[in-house]
Amino acid sequence: MPKFLARKHFPEMNRLEALIEELGARARVEVIREVSFENRRFPLYALQIGSTDPQAPTLGFFGGVHGLEKIGSEVVLSHLSTIASLLDWDKSLQQRLETSRLVFMPIVNPVGIVLRRRSNGQGVDLMRNAPLEAEGPVSPSRIYQGHYISSHLPWFRGYGQLEPEAEALCQVVRKWILPSRLGFAVDVHSGFGSRDRLWFPYAHSRRPCPHIGPIHALKQIFDQSYPHHFYAIEPVSRQYTIHGDLWDYLYLEHQQEDSGKTFVPWTLEMGSWMWLRKNPSQLFSRFGAFDPVKPHRRERILRRHLNLFDFFHRALLAPETWLTLEASQLEQSKKAALELWYAGT
Repeated sequence: MPKFLARKHFPEMNRLEALIEELGARARVEVIREVSFENRRFPLYALQIGSTDPQAPTLGFFGGVHGLEKIGSEVVLSHLSTIASLLDWDKSLQQRLETSRLVFMPIVNPVGIVLRRRSNGQGVDLMRNAPLEAEGPVSPSRIYQGHYISSHLPWFRGYGQLEPEAEALCQVVRKWILPSRLGFAVDVHSGFGSRDRLWFPYAHSRRPCPHIGPIHALKQIFDQSYPHHFYAIEPVSRQYTIHGDLWDYLYLEHQQEDSGKTFVPWTLEMGSWMWLRKNPSQLFSRFGAFDPVKPHRRERILRRHLNLFDFFHRALLAPETWLTLEASQLEQSKKAALELWYAGT
């Protein structure tokens, strides 16, 4: 394992490398690849904790895809830190990890974080970079959906191929999550609206995704288990559709394999507008509206999603409660999902 020098202006990378040392042999760590910018090189780390069985249920956490939204990396790092501490004494977690696996890729876009911008070093928005087009009418004026106009504009899709960071993310998912009989990925972002949203596929289409019945059944269990939760759970397309979404790209790839296995990617979109409303001056900070400035608010956000992450892990180990239901139950759940999320579309 190469040892990269501490970076004075990159506390997230320093924190990740400190956690790697703390975990020691309890984590299997790989540098998937390195990315370079202006004679500096940055590792793209990925970690596995738990079962080595390729088919074991797997939960992946990803952060920092958009550099401006570095709070996503911090949330994933905070959860990794919690896992590292729990592994010392929590026998229930130790038992769960005998038959399941956790995957972490906390810093997908290191150059974007260092440069304090959404894109990577080449000006490419990694979540518009996949070779996948949005369905239906698309307005050229809506450049947020993804475009090829210029890398100087936000939401630039790239140069016709996957960027190294996007390739690395896909490699981690294909190698460590897709082979499992049941896998989730949670990608943590910030910046849309004043409410935390939990999005599931599709982002490229307003059609229901194939797992709409099980997803609704899972939502019901979450609602019952945490009746006072604050998430808006919905398909991405309820808000917008975009070109080049990496998670749709991987989801469709997995569906085409028809392997009988299940993979559902989730996007946690933390509503940063509520931070801005409470502290408008943060617009003038280094990361603008996408990163909480007040220390107490940052601490609250870093602990805010622990119940959700733990729920996802437990749900992977209890598929009989939401995935492998009787046909009549799944059909009923699908009907309820269509009425809730797709009425009128």
